[in-house]
Amino acid sequence: MTTDRQISDQRVALVTGGTSGIGLAIAQRLRDDGLRVAVLDLDREEARAVANDAAFLFVGADLSRRADCRAAVDAVTGAFGRLDVLVNNAGFQHIDPIVDFPEDTWDAMLHVMLTAPFLLSKYAWAHLAASGQGRIVNVASIHAQVASPFKSAYISAKHGLIGLTRTQALEGADAGLTANAICPAYVRTPLVTRQIADQARTRGISEADVEQQVMLEPAAIKRLLDPVDVAALASYVVSPAAWGMTGAVLDLDLGWTAR
Repeated sequence: MTTDRQISDQRVALVTGGTSGIGLAIAQRLRDDGLRVAVLDLDREEARAVANDAAFLFVGADLSRRADCRAAVDAVTGAFGRLDVLVNNAGFQHIDPIVDFPEDTWDAMLHVMLTAPFLLSKYAWAHLAASGQGRIVNVASIHAQVASPFKSAYISAKHGLIGLTRTQALEGADAGLTANAICPAYVRTPLVTRQIADQARTRGISEADVEQQVMLEPAAIKRLLDPVDVAALASYVVSPAAWGMTGAVLDLDLGWTAR
C-alpha cells in the first residue's frame, strides 16, 4: 500500500505536448519510473481521454498564451504540492519558403516552441530549485543543430532552445537544477507519419522511398527513431544519476551530424 509519505516524496513531472508522440512516450516512461506525471496539451476531448486512461493529471492549455503558461504551473503545483521535472516538448511544424511563410504562423510557432519553454521554466523555477534535483528537459531536434529549407520558424525556435537550455543550466547549477536538450532525428510520430504520406503524394514516390531517400538520406543509420527511444534518454536525463549532466545538447540523430 502506498502511504501519504511515499506520495509526498514522489517526484512530479510536467510534460508539455504529453498526450501524443514523443511527449506521451516520455510521460509514460516517467510514470513507469515512479514519478507522478501531469501532461499538458490543448484542451480537447481526445487529449483528456489519453490522460485519463494513463492516470495522468491533464492540464488543458494553449502555450501561445502567456497566461496559460502560468496557469499550467499553478495547476500542477496546486494538485501535487511540488514540481521537480519540466519537459518542454510541445510544438508543431509548418513548411513554406521564407517569402511565403505566414507571419501569424511564425509568431505562434516561436511562442509555443521558444517563448513558452522560457515562461514555463520562469514560473516553475522556484519549485524546481526547491526540489534539490530539479530537471528541465527541452526536446529540441536535430534541426536545432542543422538547417533544412522551408522550416524557418521551426529551425529558428529550436536553435533558440539550445541557447535557453545553456542559460538555464548556468543559472540553475547552484540549486542542483539541471537543464539539457535532446535533439532527435526524425521520429515515427503521428505528425511525421502524415508528413511521409503527404510527401509521397507530392513527389509521386512510395512512403518507403520518402523515408529512405528524403528523411533518412543524411543519416548513417537508415531507420526512423521511435518515441520510446527519446523517452529512454529523457528517463536518464531526469534521474538522480544524471546530476552532473547540465547544459548538454544530446544528439539522438542516427549519425546525421557525424559527417
